[in-house]
Amino acid sequence: MNTPRSRGNGRLALTRPDGTPVRVLVVDDDPDLAEVLSGALRYEGWEVRTAGDGASAVTEARELLPDAVILDVMLPDTDGFAVLRQLHTVKPDVCVLFLTARDAVEDRIAGITAGGDDYVTKPFSLEEVVARLRGLLRRAGMARQQDEGPRLIVGDLVMDEEAREVTRGGELIELSPTEFELLRFLMRNPRRVLSKAQILDRVWSYDFGGQAHVVELYISYLRKKVDAGREPMIHTVRGAGYVIKPVAGR
Repeated sequence: MNTPRSRGNGRLALTRPDGTPVRVLVVDDDPDLAEVLSGALRYEGWEVRTAGDGASAVTEARELLPDAVILDVMLPDTDGFAVLRQLHTVKPDVCVLFLTARDAVEDRIAGITAGGDDYVTKPFSLEEVVARLRGLLRRAGMARQQDEGPRLIVGDLVMDEEAREVTRGGELIELSPTEFELLRFLMRNPRRVLSKAQILDRVWSYDFGGQAHVVELYISYLRKKVDAGREPMIHTVRGAGYVIKPVAGR
């Protein structure tokens, strides 16, 4: 099994849960851009392949079975949305990050509606692309890093990070990938008030451009699952953020 290595920037390498390199397919008809992206991803220690059109992308995906795909919306033989539909027949749980030169709201909506997980508008920074991919992979449970311990415990709330299971009082709680990552961040910082900006940066891996309401939405989801019918553990600190702490006396 490969051992995660620290990258030059001090960040631990992200690997698949079994310790093997993350697999990424880059699909873009600009060979220079594809090569630059590939270089940045290989620096992360990941296995990377490239394709310049839709047909090649599907062929490469069948061979690689990628964990994530960076997919240009505009391709010479088709569009990225059509490619995505074919990719989902090859690997239904693949994470997809769209690249687009267009920043119209309808294009963003089309990408997400088609089943994409996120998008980046050209021009973009390589650091942003890598950060978003890392966030997608972690939220989907398709990758982990070396410093992640197996269990987190706050009061009677227990998270098994390897099994991706959460229980409270011994009762299993079903969470979506994003809910799991949000709860993990809270549980790694018990009794510490976390701002919306901190949560956006850590859980979603980038600034949502003021859309902090997404944090409120997912906090409400968590409360319905973690605190429903029980004494609450997740608290709002008005004007400051959110905190998780054990119930008094436990």
